[in-house]
Amino acid sequence: MTWLPPDFVHPVRAELPGGPYLRPITGADAAIDYPTVMGSRERLWEVFGEAWGWPAATITYEANKADLERHEAEIAAHESFNYVVLDAAGTTEYGCVYIDPPAKAGADAEVSWWVVDEQVGSDLERALDAFVPRWIAQAWPFERPRFIGRDLSWKEWLALPDAG
Repeated sequence: MTWLPPDFVHPVRAELPGGPYLRPITGADAAIDYPTVMGSRERLWEVFGEAWGWPAATITYEANKADLERHEAEIAAHESFNYVVLDAAGTTEYGCVYIDPPAKAGADAEVSWWVVDEQVGSDLERALDAFVPRWIAQAWPFERPRFIGRDLSWKEWLALPDAG
């Protein structure tokens, strides 16, 4: 894809204050991702459902694993990026960060993220909210990233014209 420079190397790990970190998600993460997503499914559907149709109430473990394998292939191809947010030990998933080519006009990347229900309003969520825009500015080659759900609502994003 032409949305990234051909020589761009995506980050393979990003540290958050206090020990949690981000790394590219893989199909092997299904065992921790599926219960994490399903445990916060209702709130995640309120956020992402209209735009992405995710996570469906009927999603199975196998379908979730296939989604993660698709994300892993997209990361390898530099088509889009899904980073899992893990505890310091790498055994507990706290959420995800998505970095995608723009689907709507006016940006060169679209970035969104979420945390599990138990972390909403927590120090971890506040750290992630502060970290992601700074990380995007420092580690990624974008000039006009859009932070969906942060600098505009998902409803406002849906109303934007599609990218060229």
